[in-house]
Amino acid sequence: MSRSPAASVPFETTLLVRDTCLCLHVQRAARTLARRFDEALRPLDLTNGQFSLLMSLNRPQPATMGEVADLLAMDRTTLTAALKPLERRGLVAIEANPADRRGRLLRLRPAGLKTLTRALPVWQALHGEIDGTLAHADPQRLRDDLRILTGDAGISPPASAPQR
Repeated sequence: MSRSPAASVPFETTLLVRDTCLCLHVQRAARTLARRFDEALRPLDLTNGQFSLLMSLNRPQPATMGEVADLLAMDRTTLTAALKPLERRGLVAIEANPADRRGRLLRLRPAGLKTLTRALPVWQALHGEIDGTLAHADPQRLRDDLRILTGDAGISPPASAPQR
């Protein structure tokens, strides 16, 4: 079965998309970074997603499901599924929100904080290594540009936060 010429996409277009598509390049970079962080965090029985979720709960007050879902750019169903193994391991608590009984509050448990404390040096070392591979570029500019793409351009790290 041959394709009709009117319905075909020239191979040059395929190459153009391969070389210029921001979505493709961000997805490839995200998958590569996720694999590297997963490998580094594996001895702690964490994935990069679990590390990010635990870190998002490291705050003075419990967070709502919506706050965490927004921060991690997840829908609530996906967040609920991601929380379940961490809750079973006793790393996070999911509690009723006293201000809204339909809502849930998420809190890091002491075991979760201990796990996060052990994982942080692993994250810092790999993050520093990755920033080092971007020495010819501007890692902070890349982060700023990604914030623009995610609609978080108005969110900047606090002055005291490390710029990694």
